[in-house]
Amino acid sequence: MKRWGTLNLAVATLALVLGACGSAPPLRYYTLVPPVGGDATVSPTAQPFQFELLPVTVPAQVDQPQMVVREGGQGVAVLQGQRWIAPLGDEVRGALAADLARDFRAQDVTGLPNQGKATVRIKLDIRRFDSVPGSYAYIDAAWSVRPPKGGDPLACTSRFSETVGAGYDALVQGHQQAIKRLAGQIGVVAGAMASGQAAHCPEG
Repeated sequence: MKRWGTLNLAVATLALVLGACGSAPPLRYYTLVPPVGGDATVSPTAQPFQFELLPVTVPAQVDQPQMVVREGGQGVAVLQGQRWIAPLGDEVRGALAADLARDFRAQDVTGLPNQGKATVRIKLDIRRFDSVPGSYAYIDAAWSVRPPKGGDPLACTSRFSETVGAGYDALVQGHQQAIKRLAGQIGVVAGAMASGQAAHCPEG
């Protein structure tokens, strides 16, 4: 009898575990990298350039596989069902590089042999990456661009807040739009430097 009782307990435990697994919501993965062939907004005065983009840093609070969202003034939630397809720093870097390539016809030569062309070096640190579903997506960034021939880099800061609708898709799209606007500011500076013109940080 003891043997059958132990067996029944094991079967019941297994059923509970399988039931819990079956009821778990499916994971959904997101990316900040825009699709190929997205809408380009190339300015008539945009200067094509080559660039090296250093690894992007993000705040430790949001450097998680899961999406982290704010709740109220002090609370945050780590969403187990909504995850980034790659580390968040890599996602931001990939999105920025893609936006620069599309909107400025720039070429990312990071890690490639130098072919003698003028190449600027871009460094980006994300200081805040706030996500509030149904409200806004906010990015606070410090970035710099180093001239092709060396010298002191131009260091700038940018802040973007995008109003978003309900749902996590809208939240990710808000961050994509914020990074696109950031790429627009960085691209103007990088293009000017690559062509030997004076460059200034964007106003505002």
